[in-house]
Amino acid sequence: MSVRLEVPGPVRELVERLEEAGFETWTVGGAVRDALRGSPAEREDWDLATRATPKQMRRVFPRTVPLGPAYGTLGIFGSDGVLYEVTTFRHDVVTYGRKAVVAFAETLDEDLSRRDFTVNAMAWHPRRAVLHDPHGGVRDLQAGVLRAVGDPAERFREDYLRVLRGLRFAGALGFEIEPATWAGMTDAVPGLDRLSRERIREELMKVLGGRRPSRTLSLYRRCGALGRVFGEMAPVVGRGALATVDSVRGNHVLRLAALLLFGAGAREGSAAVAELLAGLRFSRDEVERVTVAMSGGLGPGPQLTADPVARRRWVAETGWGGARDVFRVWLAALRAGTCARGEDEVRRVIAAARRDRHAGVPRSVADLAVAGRDLVARGWKPGPGIGRALQRLLEAVWEDPSLNTRAALMEMVGAMEEGR
Repeated sequence: MSVRLEVPGPVRELVERLEEAGFETWTVGGAVRDALRGSPAEREDWDLATRATPKQMRRVFPRTVPLGPAYGTLGIFGSDGVLYEVTTFRHDVVTYGRKAVVAFAETLDEDLSRRDFTVNAMAWHPRRAVLHDPHGGVRDLQAGVLRAVGDPAERFREDYLRVLRGLRFAGALGFEIEPATWAGMTDAVPGLDRLSRERIREELMKVLGGRRPSRTLSLYRRCGALGRVFGEMAPVVGRGALATVDSVRGNHVLRLAALLLFGAGAREGSAAVAELLAGLRFSRDEVERVTVAMSGGLGPGPQLTADPVARRRWVAETGWGGARDVFRVWLAALRAGTCARGEDEVRRVIAAARRDRHAGVPRSVADLAVAGRDLVARGWKPGPGIGRALQRLLEAVWEDPSLNTRAALMEMVGAMEEGR
């Protein structure tokens, strides 16, 4: 196969400097794969493999970043200011299902033979314009097949994260998984329990951040990985769930919220969801955002559609940011055909909430045209009584927003005084 890949100039410069110092160097990995697919990678995704050891690399490049020197990886800045990963040729000595003891290797072939899938085990030499493909990666790329390098069972036992990576690659690229590779994956699924929850979270977020998460999530379901990731909270990933997740536009956190609405996450409530997500090492902000986005379900309840006061109270309790996230989940459910309410009702609730926001309808007592000090000035004693009075005023304004004037509210305060 005659090919020519366009490698960014700063990457070529790094290759040239290492080779001029006497160290064979190639571009490797996902950037080569994507370039062959006609989908150029981001600059920072171009990785290099070299015969130079970290010590030798530091002699060539005085300024480096130790990204993993024990594994042969340094970060080296290109002329464009981008930090590129450069790794010494290496081979595994001992593997533990995630971590490995590695030794530096002499040849590129040794390095490529330890990689996960054939489409990731290709190398391009930008100076010589040579593609090195010892495992048939180009053939599999053209056929749309994901195939493990060498013995699939051995590859997955070396690193169980390869199971999730393989599922993501196949889903994102629309590839078929070669039968022996699929068998090796499914047999290795129990090993996912040995991975750190941080690693699982990272993979899940990459899946949910893709163009069509449904393809990978379907593979998760088929091989049993879904239960290993979510445990007892595993969602029921049917056609409706997959369509809804895909329909959430571009936000991986909201896609996670939509996914968890299909199954135990919706039934068990926010506390159970928060516990699951905390276990997966999501941040507090992410946990809160997911649980709030789930709180609206797959469509507004009858009260929100029929009662303006209930709608305004809900927006006040949820916060505008949270309400907006709920709206995005509802709209995704509408597009997917899984919404619990009709389109007119959903859009009416959303439009009314937006009108309230633009009109400045109060969401808290702080937004009222009067404050506690106004009541104190009339002789009210500071304390909880003032808070209760302001809350009554807020409820009245939710009923009729035109009442949010100083004159109207002070008249209501006078009526309260007469009733005291």
